[in-house]
Amino acid sequence: MKQMSVVADSPVHSSSSDDFVAFLDNELGASSPDSSPDKEAESQDELESVRIKRRKIESIDETEGSTSEGIIKQNLEASVEVDVCTHPGSFGSMCIRCGQKLDGESGVTFGYIHKGLRLHEEEISRLRNTDMKSLLGHKKLYFVLDLDHTLLNSTLLAHLSSEESYLLNQTDSLADVSKGSLFKLEHMHMMTKLRPFVRSFLKEASKMFEMYIYTMGDRPYALEMAKLLDPQGEYFNAKVISRDDGTQKHQKGLDVVLGQESAVLILDDTEHAWMKHKDNLILMERYHFFASSCRQFGFNCKSLAELRNDEDETDGALAKILRVLKQVHCTFFNKHQDDLVDRDVRQVLSSVRSKVLGGCVIIFSRIFHGALPSLRKMAEQLGATCLTEVDPSVTHVVATDAGTEKSWWAVKENKFLVHPRWIEAANYFWEKQPEENFIIKKKQ
Repeated sequence: MKQMSVVADSPVHSSSSDDFVAFLDNELGASSPDSSPDKEAESQDELESVRIKRRKIESIDETEGSTSEGIIKQNLEASVEVDVCTHPGSFGSMCIRCGQKLDGESGVTFGYIHKGLRLHEEEISRLRNTDMKSLLGHKKLYFVLDLDHTLLNSTLLAHLSSEESYLLNQTDSLADVSKGSLFKLEHMHMMTKLRPFVRSFLKEASKMFEMYIYTMGDRPYALEMAKLLDPQGEYFNAKVISRDDGTQKHQKGLDVVLGQESAVLILDDTEHAWMKHKDNLILMERYHFFASSCRQFGFNCKSLAELRNDEDETDGALAKILRVLKQVHCTFFNKHQDDLVDRDVRQVLSSVRSKVLGGCVIIFSRIFHGALPSLRKMAEQLGATCLTEVDPSVTHVVATDAGTEKSWWAVKENKFLVHPRWIEAANYFWEKQPEENFIIKKKQ
């Protein structure tokens, strides 16, 4: 698999030195989610060598004004070309290019790549532009994936219900996680269930995308989940972002992702976590395997574990989303490649979404006032036309009560009468759902 490269195909290094670019390229492309003391020491040694070189130059500069000034200056000019460092980033308090100690902090922290790493906006932009060209050349985009309720579901062992206690005897081996899906993490007092089809999903997605994990969980949890999902370090490497790495509380942002926004897709079960990047988002149906997960979101029903059931492996939520990803990827790259850099995956995503309910004409009846605006917007984004009055062109009446005037009209005129969940399901699965699965029953 191609590793993320921040220097490939770059004719010049702009504001960066070879030392810095090589360091960052190594951290992004070759490191595992674990940051070992040995690797940190190696990185420190590399940066220290930059600082030593700079000290040598400074020591020569200090001799200017002496009788040998002319000879030293001539030798310096012949052997070293000194430029003014723009300090593109820092490692701790040290400039990652020239080694100079810097006062104060500026730029964006990329601690998930390496502890203490900060990059300035100009350098972030340069890295994104460079990697964008390389990635598009390999027909790849960026993909940011949430963990909880999207790729997996976790619960504390103490929160297992009595009907779920049988799971304690059915966990898979942590010695070979690639062959399992249910794991007991004793040191975290936790049990995790991977979503059905997730391994095939990641394998197929990695052919089309450079992938990041981005979770609201803390860093230790994020790294443990990354090990379960990617035990060989094939997909994510150092690109595991936790809540500790974000720049805004309770929000996720692409400012800590080294990818152009125009080439990033996001998969998450929570829309509100991405207020600034909704156009990049594919909203995922939540995965509730454990009872604690159902309770967390206010569902008074049995969990999948309690029902001793699970999502379908081949036609479940992830399988459906994979088909969407392939469609978006194909559409993005399905033209002459000379204008790839100018394309925007958000426009492609919007175009694919707008075909889901294309041709449907909807009218709403007695929908809770607070829910109506978002439901209408969702239907329109899916390509439906929404009216406010009954019209012969109406194909669907969306209601929660079969006894309303518009509901009676739908039955009389042989129109579809469906529950609002029909629209929500189409939004989750990116395909029009069978109306007979969302029929409103008459109240007794």
